Amino acid sequence: MYNERKDRFEFRDIRPEEAEEAVEIEQICFPPNEACSKKHMKDRIREASELFFVAADKETGRIAGYLNGIATEEQVFRDEFFTDVSLHNPKGPVVMLVGLDVRPEYRGRGLAREIVSRYAKREREKGRRSLVLTCHEEKIGMYEKMGFCNQGIAASSWGGEQWYEMKLSLADE
Repeated sequence: MYNERKDRFEFRDIRPEEAEEAVEIEQICFPPNEACSKKHMKDRIREASELFFVAADKETGRIAGYLNGIATEEQVFRDEFFTDVSLHNPKGPVVMLVGLDVRPEYRGRGLAREIVSRYAKREREKGRRSLVLTCHEEKIGMYEKMGFCNQGIAASSWGGEQWYEMKLSLADE
């Protein structure tokens, strides 16, 4: 359950001037072999900012967490979604989620779930059909609680790791 005061955060698209902060948060949240590079993060913010959704702390002005992805016609997650923003098709019915990041001091309060919930609602209203992500085995339960279904071991081997593909359907299929 979302335990923060409902008005503490502003939920919105990322702003261009927040790119450096987003890169910093990525470096905090992921080990070096998994973190998105500064270049790829900035490319994504520039080319697909409408799919880069932040929760900004109104008290501090800082980004507390974010979720970002790229839209595509593809159905299966592949590593290139992390590095090649040219795969982004703004009209694509599927969003490949490439990062859910929450600063450590904001964890354990339901903020990640709230970000995902609001993101899914917004993308459903845009006519998207599904959200797809990859996660480590220990995170499967967390994503299942958010409504994602485990699709099994992913084709992705990003960072030399084994991942599981998770899918959240947004439309009746």
